[in-house]
Amino acid sequence: MEYNVEPLLVNYKTLEEFKKFKEYGIQELSMHEDLEANIIENDSESPFYGIYFGDKLVARMSLYRRSAKFDQYFEPPQDYLELWKLEVLPDYQGKGYGRALVEFAKHYNLPIKTNARLQSHDFWRKMGFETVTYNMERDLGQNPLVWKP
Repeated sequence: MEYNVEPLLVNYKTLEEFKKFKEYGIQELSMHEDLEANIIENDSESPFYGIYFGDKLVARMSLYRRSAKFDQYFEPPQDYLELWKLEVLPDYQGKGYGRALVEFAKHYNLPIKTNARLQSHDFWRKMGFETVTYNMERDLGQNPLVWKP
């Protein structure tokens, strides 16, 4: 099944939708503060992408492009994507929404780094991600997983 992944607008409607996700935290709150300070227009670029079922946001992720100069995950260092906050609402899990979001990120044809949440390693392995193998510090207490095009 094919799903339409789209960039999410930075607006109050999107922020209301985000409250339904477990991974609601600092990023969303700072977006909310920006909105209230009238800094962000409705068409401002957002790092969030999502999939709607009807008019309901059911899956989302954030995607950031990182410069090679900050790369500590790939040999040789290169530009890469950092995928965060991949989440599918419980009633919609197991239907391919998470897979569709990851495949969307892969279309940029850049290496991808993520930190897998507990109990999600099987999903990431099926998506072709591997544990970082060369000698590095643990990533902020996480075990980073990477995908190479």
